[in-house]
Amino acid sequence: MQNRGLVLRLRDFIITTDNWFFSVVSYEIGSDTNVASCLLRYVPDDRGTRFSERLGLRYMKLDFDAAYEFLMHNRPEYIGDIHYVPKRDIKEVLRPEEKIPLVATYDERVAQIYDLLRSHIPGDRIGITGSLLCGLNTPQSDIDLVIYGRKNFDRARELVESAKTEPETGLIREISDDMWRQIYRKRNPELSYEDFIMHERRKKNRGMIGNTYFDILYTRDWDEIAQLDPRDYEPGQKIGYKTIKCEVIDASFSFDSPAIYRVDHPEIDRVVSFTHTYVGQAQEGEWIEARGMVEKTTHETRLVVGTTREAKGEWIRSLSIIRI
Repeated sequence: MQNRGLVLRLRDFIITTDNWFFSVVSYEIGSDTNVASCLLRYVPDDRGTRFSERLGLRYMKLDFDAAYEFLMHNRPEYIGDIHYVPKRDIKEVLRPEEKIPLVATYDERVAQIYDLLRSHIPGDRIGITGSLLCGLNTPQSDIDLVIYGRKNFDRARELVESAKTEPETGLIREISDDMWRQIYRKRNPELSYEDFIMHERRKKNRGMIGNTYFDILYTRDWDEIAQLDPRDYEPGQKIGYKTIKCEVIDASFSFDSPAIYRVDHPEIDRVVSFTHTYVGQAQEGEWIEARGMVEKTTHETRLVVGTTREAKGEWIRSLSIIRI
């Protein structure tokens, strides 16, 4: 495997010299590659409920607000609209595609899904992220899988959906109503439960194995990252909130982070979402209603959904599949 040093990819994790775990939330785009765009997820705490056998430390998981408060007291220089960690402070990079073969040796659930996926997808295009990548999982932890490359991701969704129709294998099954309710409460979106479920079920990137919920996440492969236009990610001037209705003309990267929807609209070029709820929310050719913050850059005007962690007052819904 090619050694890419400290070149980071979405859904990698890093460990800093303070033994803090951060999730990488962006690709390296543009000229400033001396910092990692991250979110703080785990910090050492003697009262923590998670234990790293490798580091010999107890850890506490921090939610979005608690992570900002922690950094404000301990590393305020890391704080921006997200967290920016200087690469000189990184002591280790955890890569999902490198860790999953090891996790599969001791976690039967991961091994079963991994074997299913790599029957049709190259093994080095499959990874595991989240707490299992960090070695900080608990018996209640979900499984967060990563698939690199759009074609591989689409194939993975097909494999998972097909496996759900083979009850004799007992491997993968549909998400239960109780679990959907839990997911809905956790997301707390600006959609009714019925509309939320209608959108989610057709995404085909989630399932249950045993009593464990798992999620398949998309990340660009290296050749897709090379095609990124830095202008698409430059900060824009905030104009104000707006609700639009328009047709999606390209949803190729609707499962990326941010999710990208190119639209046919007289003022807005793209709708982008920074919240997982609205990933894969609409398909090419569908009409959507979206509300978010209008941002104007040097080459486009975009509508940003997910300007806050909870995305309150912001949404994307497909008008083609629901009645308003």
